Amino acid sequence: MMAKQSNAEKQDWTARAGDGARRPRPEGKAPGRAWLVVRQPIGPASYWLLALAGLATPFVIWTLVASTGLVGPRFLPAPMDVALRGWDWLGNGGLAGDALISIFRVFSGFLLAVLLAVPLGVLIGTFRPFEAFFEPVNDFFRYMPTPAFIPLVMIWIGIGEGAKITIIFLGTFFQMVVMIADNVRQVPLAQIEAAQTMGAARRELISQVLVPSALPAMSDTLRVTMGWAWTYLVVAELIASSSGLGFQIMRAQRFMQTDKIFMGILVIGLLGIAFDQIARFAQRRLFPWWSRK
Repeated sequence: MMAKQSNAEKQDWTARAGDGARRPRPEGKAPGRAWLVVRQPIGPASYWLLALAGLATPFVIWTLVASTGLVGPRFLPAPMDVALRGWDWLGNGGLAGDALISIFRVFSGFLLAVLLAVPLGVLIGTFRPFEAFFEPVNDFFRYMPTPAFIPLVMIWIGIGEGAKITIIFLGTFFQMVVMIADNVRQVPLAQIEAAQTMGAARRELISQVLVPSALPAMSDTLRVTMGWAWTYLVVAELIASSSGLGFQIMRAQRFMQTDKIFMGILVIGLLGIAFDQIARFAQRRLFPWWSRK
């Protein structure tokens, strides 16, 4: 009887456990928390509504603080004053030219980093001898502040466009190598072993297994590091510049033109988020199965 009762209790407990596994336990019935479910997808309308609210919040706070007069306009200009400064900057033809030269510098440095960092990262993530040889020295330079290289870059390369592009390259290259190598390492070992079982050669493993499998994650790495390239724009344009958004920001600082400083920062942010959204769109079209993860 004891054994039968024990077995019955065990079966009952197993059944209840199975029901619990099939039916997730609700997180609570507290009002207002039903939407705070871990990794629960939300609809497109809710997503964009929250995104717009998140973008609008800093501007609302900025407007309120500026309108109350708690901070003087010399230190915190009102959004309307910044918009008027931007309109004047655009009207005299300077803003478009400065934006274009800055875009050229950012993408030149970024593309140079891509051409060198992607192959090196693939080799480091694929072969342990390359990892042992290159990863320590890459990590050594990765922790060095990029602005510290400005004096050497000016001595070695000069003060032309090459120096500005080099600074942006240095700011993205070493980080990109690490992230690309990690993307390659994340390819499941089962895929590699399956290809080896079918007789794939080393070159085929790289070109037909590792790189295609890692390509979606690598595209995300490139999108993130492109954002880093924009963050080094102002640093790069410290080098004997006479144009560019970063140059105009530093020039406005000398004359206490805080409205122009704000406008320059906003333009850099808008350009950065525009290119980021373009990259996200391309990623969704090229790798729709991965972007849904």
